[in-house]
Amino acid sequence: MTDDADRIAQYWGREQLAEAILAALTARGVSLDALTVDALAPVDQFHGGGKPVTGRLARVVGVRPGTRVLDVGGGFGGPARTLAVEFGCQVTCIDLTDSYVRAAKVLTARMGLDDRVTHQVGNALALPFPDGAFDLVWTQNSGMNIADKERLYAGFHRVLRPGGLLALQEPMAGPVQPVVYPVMWAADASTSFLRTPQAMRAVIEAAGFRARAWEDMTADTAGPSSGAAVPPHSIQRLVMGDAIDAIIAAGQRNRAEGRIVSIQAVFERP
Repeated sequence: MTDDADRIAQYWGREQLAEAILAALTARGVSLDALTVDALAPVDQFHGGGKPVTGRLARVVGVRPGTRVLDVGGGFGGPARTLAVEFGCQVTCIDLTDSYVRAAKVLTARMGLDDRVTHQVGNALALPFPDGAFDLVWTQNSGMNIADKERLYAGFHRVLRPGGLLALQEPMAGPVQPVVYPVMWAADASTSFLRTPQAMRAVIEAAGFRARAWEDMTADTAGPSSGAAVPPHSIQRLVMGDAIDAIIAAGQRNRAEGRIVSIQAVFERP
C-alpha cells in the first residue's frame, strides 16, 4: 500500500458498515431473507445516478451472459450483483476499502450469489490478476482519488483479453475551475485528481484503447437538490454522516457552474 492508498482507504473506511446497511434495510421494511437487486439498490449503488445508470451502462456495453467481469472499485457490490442477476455475468470485485469488501460479502452471501460474485481487497494500481483474464473491466466512480491515471488504464488494458471492453463512469473536471469542496470522495483537493474529459480520453486511448461510446451523463447522475433532505437510511448518509449535507450542496454548485461533469464511456482493447 502506498501512502496515498492508505490515506484513501482511511477516508472511506467505516466500522460495522454491514450491520448498518442491514439495519437500514430493515428500517425500510425490506426482508433480509428475500433480498433482490432492486431492494438493495438504495443502499448498495454508491455512485451518481444509482442503479438506473448501472443498467444503462450495461446496455451500452451490450453485456452478455457468461461475461467475465472485473469490477474495479466495486464498493458494496451493487453493480456487480446487478450484472450477475440481470445480465448473467461472472463478476470479480476489487476495492481498496476493507470495510466495504466485508459489507459486500455479507450482502452477496445473503442473496446466494457467492458462486457468481466474489469480493477482495486490492489496489487498482496493482491488479493481482493474470494478463487477459477478463472480458470486461467495469468501473463506476472509482478513479477520482487516483492521480496516476496512466498506470490505472494500463493495468485495465493488461487484464483484458484482446477484443475485451472497458466500461466506465467517472466524474471529470468541467470547463470552470476550481472544484468546490467537500465532494463525496474528498474533503479538499489533496486527494481529488480530476482531469478534463479531453485529457481523460487521451490517457485511455494512449493506454491502447479505442473508443466505442462517450456520453455526458451529468444531468442523469445528479444527486438530491441542495434543498432536499437526504434520507436517513440512504447509503450516502450511512457512509458520510452529517457531512453529506455540505457535500450535496457543493455538488449541486459544481454541476450547475460546470466545475464537474460525469461521463459514461465504453472502450475496446483491440
